[in-house]
Amino acid sequence: YLTGRVWIGFWLVLIAIVTVAFEGSILVRFVSRFTQEIFSFLISLIFIYETFAKLVKIFKEHPLQNYYHGNTTMSSSEFNQTLITGSPRKVVGEPNTALLSLVLMAGTYFIAFYLRKFKNSSFFPGKMRRIIGDFGVPIAILIMVLVDYSVKDTYTQKLNVPSGFSVSSPEKRGWLISPLGLDGQFPVWMMGASILPAVLVFILLFMESQITALIVSKKERKLVKGTGFHLDLLIIVVVGGVSALFGLPWLSAATVRSVTHTNALTVMSKAVVPGETPHIQEVKEQRVTGFLVAVLVGLSIVIGEVLRKIPLAVLFGIFLYMGVMSLNGIQLTERLILLLMPPKYHPEHNYVHKVRTTKMHLFTLVQLTCLCLLWVVMATTAALAFPFMLLLTIPMRMLLLPRFFSTTELQNLDADDVDRHLEEKEGQDEYSQFQMPV
Repeated sequence: YLTGRVWIGFWLVLIAIVTVAFEGSILVRFVSRFTQEIFSFLISLIFIYETFAKLVKIFKEHPLQNYYHGNTTMSSSEFNQTLITGSPRKVVGEPNTALLSLVLMAGTYFIAFYLRKFKNSSFFPGKMRRIIGDFGVPIAILIMVLVDYSVKDTYTQKLNVPSGFSVSSPEKRGWLISPLGLDGQFPVWMMGASILPAVLVFILLFMESQITALIVSKKERKLVKGTGFHLDLLIIVVVGGVSALFGLPWLSAATVRSVTHTNALTVMSKAVVPGETPHIQEVKEQRVTGFLVAVLVGLSIVIGEVLRKIPLAVLFGIFLYMGVMSLNGIQLTERLILLLMPPKYHPEHNYVHKVRTTKMHLFTLVQLTCLCLLWVVMATTAALAFPFMLLLTIPMRMLLLPRFFSTTELQNLDADDVDRHLEEKEGQDEYSQFQMPV
């Protein structure tokens, strides 16, 4: 398996070099808001779904116990912890574990959510509100870790951080993966056949990296230095190909973190005139913060003891927060809400007032259908076809939708420069989390 990944990585690098040499990234101009929003919404749903899926797993491994009377005769083995064979550290059947995990997850989410809203409140000076709002997630993690630490008699699964820095199976292999296999008998035809999965992986990496770059480099962001579509793609794929030689996973653009990082560097104007809407002044374009984030991730090796104190349920709350917050600013989310609202309560947007309500809802249902199909493909054995299914949304937008929607309707529904909602209140803080699709 690892040897096959090495050859897939080799073909990935070759495909990327050819694509960049012929400026293949220019094809990203055909990726409209229609495809971007489907992809962004899907990523957010994955975060939300995985959060509750993990929580359900905890409830299954640690089921709630029925109420019992203190004088009832019970089996001596009841309520004792059970270790699963082959996983000596995995504990199941613990009472109250599921409920405490639910409290930790929900508490982390709501603390982070309301601290984000706190920056627009009337309490404390503006700078203090901004600091509290910007560091809402670390504050939420710290508070819920302390809550977990204070509950001594209830088991919760903690973050598993390996000790030291070594390969996963040192008795089986070293640091480098031989392209010829452990015994030097890797079939030659497999070397050539690896190009097929490499094409699928490249399509996925291409779409994810380029769509992320498109979202970050929207015109309203007023970026000065621009985005290196070709260079970013080449670096991501080449580094991923080299990583395959060490048995490491391939790299891909981190959509959620990239947009969150850009939001944190966005400077908003002050609304000095009543009724004036805050707008973006600039984005602090630099590489220092990204470098520091990478350094801190590397330092996680030496602070393993601290990280092992963090319950997994707290991380589930962060994933839920990221998924829900990522839905903000996506026009598809707003139009899904409009499906349940009478037309007289619809907001003042071009895609609302310049497009008939039935046509707007039809466009929303088309996107929702594509989203459901992508989810079904991703969740079944046909997951290998996911990159192709995502690509099919592009010709659908270019060839099929113009048959049912006029040019004006598509310009309003699929425009790149639509109005967005800002959580910044008029006359308040200069900095804000500017809402973008994730």
